[in-house]
Amino acid sequence: MRINQSSQTVKNSAAIQLLLLEAKKLHRAATSDSKLKALPVLRRLITTQVIRELSLAELYRKSDLVQRKHILNMLGIEAGYAGWATYKQVIESTPADKLEHSSIVLRRAGYPNLWFSSLSDAEQYSAANGGQAFAIGQQAVVIPETY
Repeated sequence: MRINQSSQTVKNSAAIQLLLLEAKKLHRAATSDSKLKALPVLRRLITTQVIRELSLAELYRKSDLVQRKHILNMLGIEAGYAGWATYKQVIESTPADKLEHSSIVLRRAGYPNLWFSSLSDAEQYSAANGGQAFAIGQQAVVIPETY
């Protein structure tokens, strides 16, 4: 039993480390001089209301205001939680075999993916055709079972 708990702790820690690495990449993109890299991340920050008081154009001009904590909160909100603190607690208390973060699954899944405007639409599709539905912000994606 003790080995099992230790194994779960290591896997949960690895999941958190993967999310921290994802946050680091997104933070670099958000503060990049390249509009192509920065705007998608900045748009996600505004959509999740992590940053509320600035328009997209203003946030791009002031992208140095974006901190890693903003990115982590965005990831938590996109996963369906109040923010990073709640999301991290859920990860730490979830059995390791149940942990799947959408960005990690998407990275393994390849391209193209089936995107839907809502999670309910994606779940209906996956129930009829197979695959696993993941919420990505307000949209959703279905990853085929054979990825």
